[in-house]
Amino acid sequence: AWGNIMGKHMWRIVLLMSVLIGAMARAETPVVPNSKAEITLSFAPVVAAAAPAVVNIYATKQRRGRSLFDDPFFRQFRGFGMPRQRLENSLGSGVILSDDGIAVTNFHVVENATDIRVVLADRREFDAEILLSDAETDIAILRLKNAHALPHLEIRDAPPLNVGDLVLAIGNPFGVGQTVTSGIISGLARSGGQAAQGGGYFIQTDTAINPGNSGGALVDMSGRLVGVNTMILTRSGGSNGIGFAVPGPLVAVVADQARSGQRNLIRPWSGIAVQMVDYELSAALEQVAPAGVLIRDMHPDSAFARAGFRIGDVILAVNDAAINSGAELDYHLLIAGAGADVGVAFLRDGAPASARLRVTPPGGPDPDDMRHIDGQSPLAGVSVARITPGLIAALDLPVSQEGIVIVSVDGFARRLGFAIGDVVSRVNGRDIRTLDDMSAAATMRADIWSIEVLRDGQRLHLRFRF
Repeated sequence: AWGNIMGKHMWRIVLLMSVLIGAMARAETPVVPNSKAEITLSFAPVVAAAAPAVVNIYATKQRRGRSLFDDPFFRQFRGFGMPRQRLENSLGSGVILSDDGIAVTNFHVVENATDIRVVLADRREFDAEILLSDAETDIAILRLKNAHALPHLEIRDAPPLNVGDLVLAIGNPFGVGQTVTSGIISGLARSGGQAAQGGGYFIQTDTAINPGNSGGALVDMSGRLVGVNTMILTRSGGSNGIGFAVPGPLVAVVADQARSGQRNLIRPWSGIAVQMVDYELSAALEQVAPAGVLIRDMHPDSAFARAGFRIGDVILAVNDAAINSGAELDYHLLIAGAGADVGVAFLRDGAPASARLRVTPPGGPDPDDMRHIDGQSPLAGVSVARITPGLIAALDLPVSQEGIVIVSVDGFARRLGFAIGDVVSRVNGRDIRTLDDMSAAATMRADIWSIEVLRDGQRLHLRFRF
C-alpha cells in the first residue's frame, strides 16, 4: 500500500524537491540585475556614474599667528624671530560641474587660500583658482587650470526635492579617501540651526557627513547633484545624522555668475523686513492655518513698494514656491536672478491677491555721498556716507533706516571703539541727518563729547572727555 502511495505521488515529491533545490541555489548564487527595477536595488550604478566628478581639495592658507615677538620687549629682535605668518593646510571636497574644469566647493574650505590643488578620483591633479566666493552661501566656484574632458555632474533643477527622497553623500571624510554614505532628505528650507552663520537656506539630510565632506556632492538616485554638503550639527565632531547641504539651484546661480565674470555674488534686494506667521498671528489675521510671512517694514525704493505692496500684506509664495520664512524669501528671489520678473501670491486684509515684480540689486554707494572726517574730535578717522539701499544691504541695516553711517574707521575714532555700520544720530545734542550735519558737528569745540549711535539695533550713548 505504501509503495502504491509513493508511486502515485512521486511526481509531486520530485517537483517539490526541485523547487527547494532551485531556491537554495538562488539564495547562495548572486543574481545579475536584468531590469531597471533590479538595478535600483543597489547604489553601485549611481556611485559609478557620480563618484568620478567628486574631487579632493587641498588648500594652503596663510594665517597670522601670535609669537613671543608680539611682546614689546622682543620686537627689537623681530628680524631673528619666527615669522608672524604661518601656513596651514585644509582638506575638503569639491564637485566638477563642467568638462572644462568649473568646480564648486565650500567657501570655508578655500577661504584665504594662497594655493589650491585639486585631485580627481583617477589621481589626476590640477592647480585651481577661485572665480567667485561667497561667505553667506558658503560657496566658492573654482576653475581647474589646463583642464578639459573632465567627468562632471548635472545639477538637478526638476522635479523639486521631497522629504524622504533617497540621496548619497560623496566626499573625503577625515582624509581617509573617497567615501559614499546613503540616507534621505530629512528636511527642506532649514536655517542650519546653531551651525549656521546668520540665516541661510539648506537641505537637511541624515546621510553621514563628517569633517572633510565639506564641499562634496549630495546626489539623487539618478546621479544628479542636488546639493553641496557644507556643515553638520554635532557635539563629538562626528556625524549625528543632522547634516546640511547648499541646494543645487543655488549652486547653479553662483556658478552661472562666476562663468559670466562676476567676482562677487550679485543678490536681488527685496527691500522688505518680514516675520513668520505663527499660530497667534494667523489667528489675528483670521487664517485657517499659519502660512506665509508678514511684511512689517519696507523701503520706499524696494521692488515690493514699486509693485504696490503694503506693510501688513502676507506673502504666501514666490513663483509658486511656498514662503514661510525670511530665508526662504531671500533664497527664491536669489535663484530667480537679479533683474528677473517674479510672481508673488499674497493676502491683503484676508483676501488672496497676486502681483508681478522685478527684483534688482540695491546698487553701490555713490562716492559723492561719502565724506572723511579729520581734525580734532572723537570722530577723527571715520568715513561716513548717506544711507542708501546698497549700504542697507551691505551693512545689514534696518530696511527703513535713514541718516548717516560709518563705512570705515581708523585712527583715534577706532581706538575709541567706533565701528563700521554705526549709524550716527546725535552729536553733542545736534541731530545728524546729512553729511553737512556730520562735518559741522566734527568741528565743534567741547571738553565733553556726547555721541549717540545705533549699533545692531541697540542705541548707544557714548561720552568722552576730549
